[in-house]
Amino acid sequence: MPERSTKPYLVRAIHEWCADCGYTPYLSVKVDEHTRVPMEYVKNGEIVLNLSYDATHKLTIDNDGVRFAARFGGVSRECSVPVGAITGIFARENGQGLFFEPESAPAVPAEPKAQPGGDPQPTPPPRPRLQVVK
Repeated sequence: MPERSTKPYLVRAIHEWCADCGYTPYLSVKVDEHTRVPMEYVKNGEIVLNLSYDATHKLTIDNDGVRFAARFGGVSRECSVPVGAITGIFARENGQGLFFEPESAPAVPAEPKAQPGGDPQPTPPPRPRLQVVK
């Protein structure tokens, strides 16, 4: 069984912390083909989204990603962000939060290629790294 990522748990924890403290949680996202956000607001392949309960409707943060509806320019839009596209979550008021290395997950897991004369050697996933934000 593959090891679960800690990222969705950390995103939920920082979101809850922001809500408890009265801060506005912002989600930093590296936009790719699996990310559903209003493309007219994407700059340099990235977007920052307000995840406060006041700004979102039907907010769901689970192990697969973040999904919600929000108004952009007065128009309600459905958004979906896979966990691998999340690069950070932080409080707007003080910048405290967590930032992650962007992941590039394939849409379909690739089959391991057999090496001549032996079993395939799986490469371990990169270790997650935390960054201190002051």
